[in-house]
Amino acid sequence: MHVKINVNGEQQSHEVEDRTLLVHYVRENCGLTGTNVGCDTTSCGACTVLLDGESVKSCTVLAAQADGRSVTTIEGLADGEELHPMQRAFQQHHGLQCGFCTPGMVLASVSLVAENPTPTEAEIRSGLEGNLCRCTGYHNIVEAVRAAAEEKSGAVE
Repeated sequence: MHVKINVNGEQQSHEVEDRTLLVHYVRENCGLTGTNVGCDTTSCGACTVLLDGESVKSCTVLAAQADGRSVTTIEGLADGEELHPMQRAFQQHHGLQCGFCTPGMVLASVSLVAENPTPTEAEIRSGLEGNLCRCTGYHNIVEAVRAAAEEKSGAVE
């Protein structure tokens, strides 16, 4: 099967097997390894990408389902050398330790703040419950999301 997917602003076109998952397409066909393969069961969120601006676990989406659509990975979030506000907030608030979950966590957070520009702590925790971190305890992740939301909107509850 032939798919055409806009990945990080660049049109990609590849032949893939019908069963190719989006996570494998992004990593193997596009060479973008920031999207991690964690559990393959939708439990961890390490493979989270933005599909037409909404966070999805790319281990549950076929590349064929993304045909003609737009995918943003962690590599496409920054504007050149300028980090996206969420990336910057994760860095400034130490919202990472080992870094394995970080790409998915950042992209899920971007989607969360796009849907809810002024999230409360409880809303952040609820919105990110599908993304697991085994290292941080989530406190700094929540602080990073609050800081990025505040930067974006100027008001966080």
